[in-house]
Amino acid sequence: MGQPVASRGRAATATPLEVWQAMLNKYARAFFTRVLTPFAAFLIRRGVSPDAVTLIGTAGVVAGALVFYPRGEFFWGTVVITLFVFSDLVDGNMARQLGRSSRWGAFLDSTLDRVADSAIFGGFALWYAGQGDNNVLCAVSIFCLASGQVVSYTKARGESIGLPVAVNGLVERAERLVISLVAAGLAGFDTFGVPGIHWLLPIALWIVAVGSLVTLIQRVVTVRRESAEAEAAAAQDNGAADGDAPAGASHGSEAAK
Repeated sequence: MGQPVASRGRAATATPLEVWQAMLNKYARAFFTRVLTPFAAFLIRRGVSPDAVTLIGTAGVVAGALVFYPRGEFFWGTVVITLFVFSDLVDGNMARQLGRSSRWGAFLDSTLDRVADSAIFGGFALWYAGQGDNNVLCAVSIFCLASGQVVSYTKARGESIGLPVAVNGLVERAERLVISLVAAGLAGFDTFGVPGIHWLLPIALWIVAVGSLVTLIQRVVTVRRESAEAEAAAAQDNGAADGDAPAGASHGSEAAK
Protein backbone atom coordinates (compact mmCIF):
# COMPACT_ATOMS: atom_id res chain seq x y z
CA MET A 1 0.00 0.00 0.00
CA GLY A 2 1.32 3.44 -0.85
CA GLN A 3 1.35 6.46 1.39
CA PRO A 4 -1.85 8.52 1.37
CA VAL A 5 -1.97 11.60 -0.75
CA ALA A 6 -2.36 14.53 1.60
CA SER A 7 -3.48 17.18 -0.83
CA ARG A 8 -4.72 17.30 -4.40
CA GLY A 9 -4.87 20.41 -6.49
CA ARG A 10 -3.91 22.76 -3.65
CA ALA A 11 -1.60 25.56 -4.73
CA ALA A 12 1.39 25.91 -2.43
CA THR A 13 1.87 29.50 -1.29
CA ALA A 14 4.71 30.75 0.85
CA THR A 15 4.35 33.59 3.34
CA PRO A 16 6.94 36.39 3.39
CA LEU A 17 8.34 34.91 6.62
CA GLU A 18 8.78 31.50 5.00
CA VAL A 19 10.49 33.11 2.00
CA TRP A 20 12.84 35.00 4.32
CA GLN A 21 13.60 31.83 6.30
CA ALA A 22 14.34 29.90 3.10
CA MET A 23 16.66 32.62 1.78
CA LEU A 24 18.48 32.94 5.11
CA ASN A 25 18.91 29.19 5.32
CA LYS A 26 20.15 28.98 1.72
CA TYR A 27 22.75 31.74 1.89
CA ALA A 28 23.88 31.06 5.46
CA ARG A 29 24.47 27.39 4.70
CA ALA A 30 26.32 28.26 1.49
CA PHE A 31 28.59 30.62 3.42
CA PHE A 32 29.36 28.20 6.24
CA THR A 33 29.85 25.35 3.77
CA ARG A 34 32.65 27.30 2.09
CA VAL A 35 34.18 28.22 5.44
CA LEU A 36 33.97 24.79 7.08
CA THR A 37 34.81 22.54 4.13
CA PRO A 38 38.61 22.80 4.63
CA PHE A 39 38.25 22.01 8.34
CA ALA A 40 35.98 19.05 7.58
CA ALA A 41 38.52 17.77 5.06
CA PHE A 42 41.27 18.12 7.68
CA LEU A 43 39.30 15.99 10.16
CA ILE A 44 38.69 13.34 7.51
CA ARG A 45 42.41 13.13 6.79
CA ARG A 46 43.00 12.60 10.51
CA GLY A 47 40.58 9.68 10.54
CA VAL A 48 37.81 11.43 12.53
CA SER A 49 34.30 10.14 11.74
CA PRO A 50 31.19 12.33 11.34
CA ASP A 51 29.55 10.46 14.25
CA ALA A 52 32.48 11.37 16.51
CA VAL A 53 32.09 15.04 15.58
CA THR A 54 28.36 14.84 16.35
CA LEU A 55 29.01 13.31 19.78
CA ILE A 56 31.79 15.76 20.67
CA GLY A 57 29.72 18.72 19.52
CA THR A 58 26.74 17.68 21.62
CA ALA A 59 28.95 17.08 24.67
CA GLY A 60 30.43 20.56 24.27
CA VAL A 61 27.01 22.22 24.01
CA VAL A 62 25.71 20.33 27.05
CA ALA A 63 28.82 21.21 29.09
CA GLY A 64 28.69 24.87 28.10
CA ALA A 65 24.99 25.14 28.94
CA LEU A 66 24.99 23.24 32.24
CA VAL A 67 28.31 24.53 33.58
CA PHE A 68 28.03 28.24 32.76
CA TYR A 69 24.34 29.11 32.50
CA PRO A 70 23.22 27.95 35.98
CA ARG A 71 25.90 30.27 37.42
CA GLY A 72 24.74 33.24 35.35
CA GLU A 73 27.86 33.26 33.16
CA PHE A 74 25.85 33.76 29.98
CA PHE A 75 28.56 35.35 27.87
CA TRP A 76 31.17 32.61 28.26
CA GLY A 77 28.55 29.90 28.17
CA THR A 78 27.29 31.21 24.84
CA VAL A 79 30.83 31.44 23.46
CA VAL A 80 31.45 27.76 24.32
CA ILE A 81 28.07 26.64 22.99
CA THR A 82 28.47 28.57 19.74
CA LEU A 83 31.84 26.96 19.05
CA PHE A 84 30.37 23.48 19.43
CA VAL A 85 27.08 24.26 17.64
CA PHE A 86 29.05 24.47 14.38
CA SER A 87 29.74 20.74 14.70
CA ASP A 88 26.21 20.25 13.34
CA LEU A 89 27.42 21.70 10.04
CA VAL A 90 30.84 20.06 10.15
CA ASP A 91 29.56 16.48 10.49
CA GLY A 92 27.15 16.95 7.58
CA ASN A 93 29.95 18.42 5.47
CA MET A 94 32.17 15.46 6.32
CA ALA A 95 29.44 12.98 5.39
CA ARG A 96 28.99 14.65 2.00
CA GLN A 97 32.71 14.61 1.30
CA LEU A 98 32.87 10.93 2.25
CA GLY A 99 29.77 10.13 0.20
CA ARG A 100 28.04 8.74 3.25
CA SER A 101 24.35 9.35 3.84
CA SER A 102 22.99 6.88 6.35
CA ARG A 103 19.77 6.56 8.27
CA TRP A 104 21.83 6.01 11.41
CA GLY A 105 23.68 9.31 10.94
CA ALA A 106 20.43 11.21 10.44
CA PHE A 107 18.88 9.53 13.48
CA LEU A 108 21.90 10.23 15.68
CA ASP A 109 22.09 13.85 14.58
CA SER A 110 18.38 14.53 15.21
CA THR A 111 18.40 12.76 18.57
CA LEU A 112 21.45 14.62 19.87
CA ASP A 113 20.00 17.94 18.64
CA ARG A 114 17.15 17.38 21.09
CA VAL A 115 19.67 16.67 23.87
CA ALA A 116 21.59 19.88 23.13
CA ASP A 117 18.41 22.00 23.03
CA SER A 118 17.25 20.53 26.34
CA ALA A 119 20.58 21.39 27.97
CA ILE A 120 20.43 25.02 26.82
CA PHE A 121 16.93 25.73 28.11
CA GLY A 122 17.57 23.53 31.12
CA GLY A 123 20.55 25.74 31.95
CA PHE A 124 18.33 28.81 31.81
CA ALA A 125 15.75 27.11 34.05
CA LEU A 126 18.41 26.18 36.60
CA TRP A 127 19.62 29.77 36.74
CA TYR A 128 16.16 31.21 37.33
CA ALA A 129 15.33 28.47 39.84
CA GLY A 130 18.52 29.27 41.76
CA GLN A 131 20.50 32.49 41.82
CA GLY A 132 18.28 34.13 39.21
CA ASP A 133 15.38 33.76 41.67
CA ASN A 134 12.51 34.11 39.22
CA ASN A 135 9.96 31.31 39.20
CA VAL A 136 8.03 32.77 36.27
CA LEU A 137 11.08 32.82 34.00
CA CYS A 138 12.03 29.37 35.28
CA ALA A 139 8.61 28.15 34.12
CA VAL A 140 8.99 29.95 30.77
CA SER A 141 12.38 28.28 30.26
CA ILE A 142 10.88 24.87 30.99
CA PHE A 143 8.04 25.62 28.58
CA CYS A 144 10.59 26.52 25.87
CA LEU A 145 12.36 23.23 26.54
CA ALA A 146 9.19 21.13 26.39
CA SER A 147 7.54 22.94 23.49
CA GLY A 148 10.68 22.64 21.39
CA GLN A 149 10.61 18.88 21.80
CA VAL A 150 6.89 18.67 20.99
CA VAL A 151 7.23 20.91 17.92
CA SER A 152 9.89 18.57 16.55
CA TYR A 153 7.82 15.50 17.46
CA THR A 154 4.70 16.72 15.66
CA LYS A 155 6.55 16.98 12.36
CA ALA A 156 8.35 13.65 12.81
CA ARG A 157 5.16 11.87 13.85
CA GLY A 158 3.14 13.40 11.02
CA GLU A 159 5.73 12.33 8.46
CA SER A 160 5.87 8.83 9.97
CA ILE A 161 2.17 8.31 9.16
CA GLY A 162 2.69 9.41 5.57
CA LEU A 163 1.77 13.09 5.72
CA PRO A 164 4.01 15.82 4.31
CA VAL A 165 3.40 18.29 7.21
CA ALA A 166 3.86 21.08 4.67
CA VAL A 167 4.38 23.98 7.05
CA ASN A 168 7.55 25.52 8.43
CA GLY A 169 6.07 27.36 11.37
CA LEU A 170 6.87 30.68 12.99
CA VAL A 171 9.76 29.57 15.22
CA GLU A 172 11.67 26.40 14.35
CA ARG A 173 14.86 25.03 15.87
CA ALA A 174 17.21 27.43 14.10
CA GLU A 175 15.18 30.45 15.20
CA ARG A 176 14.93 29.15 18.78
CA LEU A 177 18.69 28.75 19.00
CA VAL A 178 19.61 32.05 17.35
CA ILE A 179 17.18 34.12 19.42
CA SER A 180 18.12 32.43 22.71
CA LEU A 181 21.90 32.30 22.23
CA VAL A 182 22.23 35.84 20.88
CA ALA A 183 20.14 37.19 23.75
CA ALA A 184 22.05 35.13 26.34
CA GLY A 185 25.42 36.22 24.96
CA LEU A 186 24.44 39.89 25.00
CA ALA A 187 22.85 39.56 28.45
CA GLY A 188 26.22 38.25 29.64
CA PHE A 189 27.66 41.74 29.13
CA ASP A 190 25.79 42.69 32.30
CA THR A 191 28.75 41.23 34.23
CA PHE A 192 31.01 43.69 32.38
CA GLY A 193 28.95 46.64 33.60
CA VAL A 194 26.62 47.23 30.63
CA PRO A 195 23.41 48.56 32.24
CA GLY A 196 19.97 47.10 31.57
CA ILE A 197 21.14 44.52 29.06
CA HIS A 198 20.20 41.59 31.30
CA TRP A 199 16.57 42.08 30.23
CA LEU A 200 17.35 40.75 26.76
CA LEU A 201 17.30 37.13 27.91
CA PRO A 202 13.84 37.24 29.56
CA ILE A 203 12.45 39.01 26.48
CA ALA A 204 14.00 36.36 24.21
CA LEU A 205 12.60 33.51 26.31
CA TRP A 206 9.10 34.95 26.09
CA ILE A 207 9.48 35.37 22.31
CA VAL A 208 10.65 31.77 21.93
CA ALA A 209 7.84 30.49 24.19
CA VAL A 210 5.09 32.31 22.30
CA GLY A 211 6.63 31.51 18.92
CA SER A 212 6.95 27.82 19.80
CA LEU A 213 3.30 27.71 20.88
CA VAL A 214 2.21 29.32 17.60
CA THR A 215 4.40 26.88 15.64
CA LEU A 216 2.93 23.92 17.53
CA ILE A 217 -0.59 25.07 16.72
CA GLN A 218 0.36 25.59 13.06
CA ARG A 219 1.71 22.06 12.78
CA VAL A 220 -1.21 20.43 14.59
CA VAL A 221 -3.70 22.26 12.36
CA THR A 222 -1.70 21.29 9.26
CA VAL A 223 -1.58 17.61 10.25
CA ARG A 224 -5.32 17.66 10.99
CA ARG A 225 -6.06 19.14 7.56
CA GLU A 226 -3.69 16.85 5.68
CA SER A 227 -5.05 13.82 7.53
CA ALA A 228 -8.64 14.70 6.63
CA GLU A 229 -7.67 15.26 2.99
CA ALA A 230 -5.75 11.96 2.86
CA GLU A 231 -8.68 10.03 4.34
CA ALA A 232 -11.14 11.69 1.94
CA ALA A 233 -8.87 10.82 -1.01
CA ALA A 234 -8.56 7.22 0.21
CA ALA A 235 -12.34 6.92 0.59
CA GLN A 236 -12.83 8.31 -2.91
CA ASP A 237 -10.31 5.84 -4.34
CA ASN A 238 -11.99 2.95 -2.51
CA GLY A 239 -15.38 4.05 -3.79
CA ALA A 240 -14.07 4.13 -7.35
CA ALA A 241 -12.56 0.66 -6.92
CA ASP A 242 -15.88 -0.70 -5.64
CA GLY A 243 -17.65 0.86 -8.60
CA ASP A 244 -15.32 -0.95 -10.98
CA ALA A 245 -16.00 -4.34 -9.35
CA PRO A 246 -18.04 -6.86 -11.45
CA ALA A 247 -21.77 -7.04 -10.73
CA GLY A 248 -22.61 -9.62 -8.12
CA ALA A 249 -19.08 -9.77 -6.76
CA SER A 250 -20.20 -8.36 -3.44
CA HIS A 251 -22.62 -11.28 -3.02
CA GLY A 252 -19.94 -13.91 -3.27
CA SER A 253 -19.81 -14.50 0.44
CA GLU A 254 -23.56 -15.16 0.56
CA ALA A 255 -23.36 -17.56 -2.38
CA ALA A 256 -20.64 -19.48 -0.61
CA LYS A 257 -22.83 -20.17 2.41
